[in-house]
Amino acid sequence: MATNRHEELGLSNEQVLEMYRTMLLARKLDERMWLLNRAGKIPFVISCQGQEAAQVGASFALNRTEDYVAPYYRDMGVVLAFGMTARELMLSAFAKAEDPNSGGRQMPSHFGQKKNRILTGSSPVTTQVPHAVGVALAAKMEKKDLVSFVTLGEGSSNQGDFHEGLNFAGVHKLPVITMVENNKYAISVPSNKQLGNEKVSDRALGYGMPGFTVDGNDPLEVYKIVKEARERALNGEGPTLVEAVSYRLTAHSSDDDDRAYRDKEEVDEAKKLDSIFTFATYLKELDILTDEIEVQITNEINNIVNDATDYAENAPYAEPEDALKYVYEE
Repeated sequence: MATNRHEELGLSNEQVLEMYRTMLLARKLDERMWLLNRAGKIPFVISCQGQEAAQVGASFALNRTEDYVAPYYRDMGVVLAFGMTARELMLSAFAKAEDPNSGGRQMPSHFGQKKNRILTGSSPVTTQVPHAVGVALAAKMEKKDLVSFVTLGEGSSNQGDFHEGLNFAGVHKLPVITMVENNKYAISVPSNKQLGNEKVSDRALGYGMPGFTVDGNDPLEVYKIVKEARERALNGEGPTLVEAVSYRLTAHSSDDDDRAYRDKEEVDEAKKLDSIFTFATYLKELDILTDEIEVQITNEINNIVNDATDYAENAPYAEPEDALKYVYEE
């Protein structure tokens, strides 16, 4: 019998089942997007596969009606947990007028949705870090009980914005949690060629904040560390740097051929640790995910993904003249 780790963390059976369901929905939407891309129906996919556990585990540790999130482009699990819908994500993939992120103007995965406090992301990587720090500064100045949460890949942690954002957050003891999703590759560059030190979390010391490296394939471990970081932030103890280590199971994007820089055996080995299966196993050992519930969740998610695909494919594109909206003063 598996140890009941989630109850020790204060999570109910219903909550961990919802975590699993959110992870699975992110995976199934992502898989559908690859099929649509290969069929020539959508232009571009940048994948969350292999990183869902870290994304969903962290999101569930936050207050998803108060906290702000500045996600990076792989964070389908984060934005789903914060309230973005499957239809909205598909509208973005198809670049339709109803896309909530940009009305079809931006590449997919440039998330942004005001009502769910998802800060708009842009194409240059790491620009979201100073933005999240700015939200945390505003929260501190306005004495609001909330944190900002920002994610990025380990490649982005070598950019100037990372240093500037974390240094400022450390100096001013701001309520911001930075989670680096270390998936081992910055496009084709492996992490051992990106970092002079062993762990991204080692950098926290230089910014005057605690740093933690966690198993990014374990949503409960990520949940625990992020929850503790949130409590410290609300107690005025300032920021935290979290490094969630997982593996990118797909190519960098639909335009990348990862066979040029990594072996099939390496990817196959990583798939054995795929959180979709390992977390399901944990839930099955505790009789939380029964065969009956698994069939029910799978059918429900298949219906959601099919509905989202049909809705977005048939939705109208923006009018050509809408390209001038929000650009010039009207």
